[in-house]
Amino acid sequence: MTVTSNRRTDPPRHRSGGAAHGNRAAPRDRRRRRGRRRGGRGLRTALLVTLALLVLAAGGAGWLYLKLDGDISTFDSGGLSDNRPGAGSSKGENVLVIGSDTRTGGNNALGGGDKDDVGRSDTAFLLHVYADHRHAIAVSIPRDTLVTVPPCKLPDGTWTKAQPDTMFNAAYSVGQTPKGNPACTQNTVEQLTGLRVDHTVVVDFKGFAELTDVVGGVKVCLPQDVYENDLDPHLTAPGRLLFHKGEQTVSGQRALDYVRIRHGVGDGSDIGRIKRQQAFVASLLKEVKSKGLTPTRLLPLADAATKSLTVDPGLGSADKLISFAMTLKDIDLHNTKFVTLPWRYEGSRVAVVQPDADALWAALRSDRTIDGKNAGGKKTGKAGSGAATSPTPVSGAGIDVAVYNGTAVSGLAARAATELTGDGFTVTGTATAAGQDHTTTLVEYGPGLEDRARTVAQAFPGAELRSVTGGGISVVLGQTYADSPAAGASASPAPAAVPSEVADGARSADDNPCSNLTYG
Repeated sequence: MTVTSNRRTDPPRHRSGGAAHGNRAAPRDRRRRRGRRRGGRGLRTALLVTLALLVLAAGGAGWLYLKLDGDISTFDSGGLSDNRPGAGSSKGENVLVIGSDTRTGGNNALGGGDKDDVGRSDTAFLLHVYADHRHAIAVSIPRDTLVTVPPCKLPDGTWTKAQPDTMFNAAYSVGQTPKGNPACTQNTVEQLTGLRVDHTVVVDFKGFAELTDVVGGVKVCLPQDVYENDLDPHLTAPGRLLFHKGEQTVSGQRALDYVRIRHGVGDGSDIGRIKRQQAFVASLLKEVKSKGLTPTRLLPLADAATKSLTVDPGLGSADKLISFAMTLKDIDLHNTKFVTLPWRYEGSRVAVVQPDADALWAALRSDRTIDGKNAGGKKTGKAGSGAATSPTPVSGAGIDVAVYNGTAVSGLAARAATELTGDGFTVTGTATAAGQDHTTTLVEYGPGLEDRARTVAQAFPGAELRSVTGGGISVVLGQTYADSPAAGASASPAPAAVPSEVADGARSADDNPCSNLTYG
């Protein structure tokens, strides 16, 4: 049968070290002109914010709810994709944390750059809160990672086309607005991981600085003395000494400077900076846990936390934020891990390493921890996942069908093909669909084949039928099938643990702040 182009993944492109060519050259030039702004943005973290709100909730400060509600900003959820991973794509919850370097609201005074410049984000991580609510893992996604940025909504309401081989941090700038495009970054992460993002949190410079002041500073460590030109490589002289070698406590502007340092430490890479940012967040969590916060600090903490946030509508009130924060109260420091998406250099950019990356996402999907422990708790699935539904036995004699995997679950098409063959269908081939973010299963059929397509759909409860101009019948498997008993264990085997290359580089929130600080 003829396979239409929208059902098949295009042949992989060869991506050489010339990643700076073409449409990526202009953004690099703009970064050079921004000077000090080019420093890292890994400072902003939902772990900090949610812990702050957790302390607030634990202190019984319900009288602050009304005030906090007035400070929380939300972004337009209309920019989220209509073709997202299913609600059952993960047992736990996934929170996308985006570090915004927006220049509005006084942030330009802290980070340099033009206050009217485009909103950017050079830091993001996906926080997976396991279903047992006793473990959590934050996966950093390097800003220069080459990904496919899916269609995203522009300010005028139109949608862009998919952008393959594009740096990950470009997603936040789609639309060229001062406040950025968090929905586009969320769409990109969902397509990259195959995991549904339950919440998205954006934190800015100003809020971060205030939060570090409120907690009384954070212990950090540096392998060498750091000078002004380590923060701004455009300076022709070292400048004044910013940090002494060794362990020290920082807050406010100094905390911002610490997490932005890149060029003067280690190999000067963004990967090395990510490791120091992870150490910073771990140290901050340790500080909050060890000292706690007095009631006199609750109001400034709450103000700093909420004023620095832009969140999805699902967290758009103090009540919702604090309710979510309360789900984190039993996660201890040792069970809070930090890792980086499996990566390798591809010229001046970063490429995702497979199959390690898919194995990492599969481990999170199955709620497997760094050491392979099942942290799924009592939670067995989410509403709408279709996990309790089994396919209806049908007779497929005389019906030809092609099967495509529209999810990130490896081996799914082969498993469905086996089931269809067992029911008498003739499977003409299996392949990966053009997109791996299908929520429901789709049965496409050509002219005169609707009755046969309905028979095929009976094998996939909840499947949608769609007529196409091409010939033949095709099944594009969605996440609902992946989560159903029909998919079987062979479709998504529970990994013993995350890949060893990822686990070996993990940091726990209780690690020494001077350990494993740089890459290279």
